[in-house]
Amino acid sequence: MEVRKINFNFALRFLKIIHINNLIMNQYETVFIVTPVLSEEQMKEAVKKFQEYLKAKGAEIVHEEHWGMRKLAYPIQKKSTGFYHLVEYKADGQLIADLELAFKRDERIIRFLTVKLDKHAVAYNEKKRRKAKEAKDETAQA
Repeated sequence: MEVRKINFNFALRFLKIIHINNLIMNQYETVFIVTPVLSEEQMKEAVKKFQEYLKAKGAEIVHEEHWGMRKLAYPIQKKSTGFYHLVEYKADGQLIADLELAFKRDERIIRFLTVKLDKHAVAYNEKKRRKAKEAKDETAQA
């Protein structure tokens, strides 16, 4: 009887730890490149599709940047330019695998990269956004 009680208590503690870890959302940053053959409207539609995908899966979008059309370092699928878009969001780890699978299935996306941000990167990004906002406010006041 005693052995079963100890194992049961251990199992309960272990399950609580697993449950708490599943509730913790990490912060990620994904940069993806949309093919340049699309019109501006089609490109925005592709970006919106992935924004809605993230929200539908329970992610919290922290920040987004559209970098516009840029020259690629090397040709990808015989294309030398692409529309770059960055999304910073909080999500659980399983969502990343699902998101990357969706990127692979969409022929409009020619490249993507997802990075998990540590606390230093999160602080750096927040500081960078704050400075950009202050500079924009100063420009607006002048």
